[in-house]
Amino acid sequence: MSLDLTLIWALLIATAVFLYVVMDGFDLGVGILFPAVRGKAERDVMVNTVAPVWDGNETWLILGGGGLFAVFPLAYATILPALYMPLILMLLALVFRGVAFEMRFRAATVRSQALWDRSFSWGSYVAAFCQGICLGALVQGIRVEGRAYAGGWWDWLTPFSLLTGAALVAGYGLLGACWLIWKTDGELQLRAYRLARRLGCVTLAAIVIVSAAMPFLSAAFRARWIAWPNLVLAAPVPILVALLAWRFFVALDRRAEVTPFLCALGLFLLSYVGLGISLWPMIVPPAITIWDAATHPSSQAFLLAGAVVLVPMVLAYTGYVYWLFRGKVVAGAPGYH
Repeated sequence: MSLDLTLIWALLIATAVFLYVVMDGFDLGVGILFPAVRGKAERDVMVNTVAPVWDGNETWLILGGGGLFAVFPLAYATILPALYMPLILMLLALVFRGVAFEMRFRAATVRSQALWDRSFSWGSYVAAFCQGICLGALVQGIRVEGRAYAGGWWDWLTPFSLLTGAALVAGYGLLGACWLIWKTDGELQLRAYRLARRLGCVTLAAIVIVSAAMPFLSAAFRARWIAWPNLVLAAPVPILVALLAWRFFVALDRRAEVTPFLCALGLFLLSYVGLGISLWPMIVPPAITIWDAATHPSSQAFLLAGAVVLVPMVLAYTGYVYWLFRGKVVAGAPGYH
């Protein structure tokens, strides 16, 4: 039996996107939490928890986007025109946020420090919100005629896409708070515990609302989640979400440090799996499947040979950096900005 290269590439790109979401998610979440922390010393600690890893986290976004362009050119050519505005805003926010990240350490006055702090925070908000809008716009469907985008300039802007945008901001804030629980101590850690509890409630509420709204977007979604026997097959996802949510709040009550972050990652993973169940095998809902959008198998095989070398290298580098900078971030420690 021959390998289905299209399926392999779909899983590879889906994995890259998920790794970007959770790894850059806590990074963006730290910026989202900036307004909840006023002191410069605490904000410096927050930024230093992600300083060694934040640029490497975005490697997965490049891999996901580059893989989509090379392996699924029809999907790339359809999704981009449909989402030009939020994608451009997201990229500009990431660039602006990256500049602010570096400049805030070199601010000469209190006023300029506050300006760069606001820039870092708002760049995080805009990037997260636009990513959520893109997700919502993709899930609700993109109008296609033949093999080309047939929608309008503002089709992405709907109540559902705004809902998913707000939900992702809350989710990233939750990841950021749980990351700070793991990487800090003292008063900042206690503040992160409180923020994690509030954002955990908001994120779970958002998961419920988005999940309840999705069956009304498409008959295919209703068939995947409500119709028999799919109802039985899909039931483990919401059950696991409920169990993981319970474990998350128990971990917060017990002042666990690593478990809340792992539970938050698990909530993102289960939400991602649920999204995959809803969309499969569509890469551009409701009409283009992964096989419709894929390039020639020979091109897929050639690109996969490169990915087999590149992906382990990125994983090894990422793992080494996280291991090298393990432990708590303490003000004044070697390497501290």
